[in-house]
Amino acid sequence: MEQVKPLWFKSMSDIPWQEYPGHFGGALSKALVGPEQSSAGLIDFRISRYAPMAYVEVHSHSVQYQIYYVLEGEGTLLIGEERRVMKVHDYVLVPPGVSHGISNQGLDALVFFVITTPAVDQAADPGGKR
Repeated sequence: MEQVKPLWFKSMSDIPWQEYPGHFGGALSKALVGPEQSSAGLIDFRISRYAPMAYVEVHSHSVQYQIYYVLEGEGTLLIGEERRVMKVHDYVLVPPGVSHGISNQGLDALVFFVITTPAVDQAADPGGKR
């Protein structure tokens, strides 16, 4: 049986940490898989690392779903009118149109995965950058 080869393979250490618009105080992310690598821009997969007191401003997406999965630390998630503490192995699905934001109120780094689909919210970002 023929072995399937990965279409795209990289080491996470090859990808730089970046601070994206709307992210503040050392809220950094690495874009691991984005519209360029996924078929038809179906998925955006990132790892984020927020320093203490770092945050992303409250926002929403018109057509995108997002999943946050906490790997390290503790974060405060605002989703709609609800505020929740997220700890290691907690995750949340944020549907389109729901306002949300996450912050690190702790003393240690908050590290989490963010999965977004579709990768680009064309209604909110016609240029296709997310």
